[in-house]
Amino acid sequence: MVMASGMQESWVIDVTDQTFEREVVERSRKVPVVVDFWAPWCGPCKTLGPLLEKLAAESRGAFVLAKVNVDENPMVARAAGVQSIPLVVALRDGQIVSEFVGAQPAATVQKFIQSVIGVDETAQWLDDAEKLAATDPASAERAYRAVLVKKPGHPKASLGLARLLAAAGRTDQAKAVLQTAQADPDSPEAEMIATALRALAAAAAVSPAEEQALRDKISADPGDLASRIALGKLLAAGQRWDDALAELLDAVKRNRDFDEGAARKAMLDVFALLGRDNPVTSRYQRELSTVLFR
Repeated sequence: MVMASGMQESWVIDVTDQTFEREVVERSRKVPVVVDFWAPWCGPCKTLGPLLEKLAAESRGAFVLAKVNVDENPMVARAAGVQSIPLVVALRDGQIVSEFVGAQPAATVQKFIQSVIGVDETAQWLDDAEKLAATDPASAERAYRAVLVKKPGHPKASLGLARLLAAAGRTDQAKAVLQTAQADPDSPEAEMIATALRALAAAAAVSPAEEQALRDKISADPGDLASRIALGKLLAAGQRWDDALAELLDAVKRNRDFDEGAARKAMLDVFALLGRDNPVTSRYQRELSTVLFR
């Protein structure tokens, strides 16, 4: 079964008699749900199932695929009136909107899925923005803003745009974007938004005029971790990411538990601000892991 990876939700789920109401009917009020009624002995199911799972993964959350093994869940199968499998049923807002029976050509299945979820150009804009962020930030910003015009508060677009703005030194604008972001409180996006806001607030709290004074303190006492962490935050405020993370990593190496792990937390905040695909993030995540788990 294809499952979403990393911090994303699973887009393919197994559903039972006990969970059908919650995972299919109720969930369909938030996102389209496509139900695949199948059985291990069904030959056509072995062709259709993987295709549906592939389309669910490619949709990146535009719909959820719910798998129902009719042998193990007869109550749901009877309630749905299943007489032949594979049977594919689509629900939106708690109601069946479309269905088909039997294995179908890939093109037919794709058209079925598109009719269920609708064509959403914002998904392409978001994909374009993520690809352009490192090489063409101006174009990426326009794409992120186009998504936010159509879907105000979109969490991924908000995070992406805020990262671009922060990297360009437009901190106040980045904070404004994050503060209007709309995400499920329990979602990974909500946690990343909160972390990015903390990073921006911490950076703004340190005056660039303090840099030399902090360096003098560290030179006089290399073990002054409070000053070293403050310097790391100051450098982050100036988008000097490498230098900032190097200072914070040094503090972690000297005492990972100092001030309740303040240096490690500051590094995580910078990672959230830069994004996990940023090469600076990747490099320092590896170094931090080496220190923490050696």
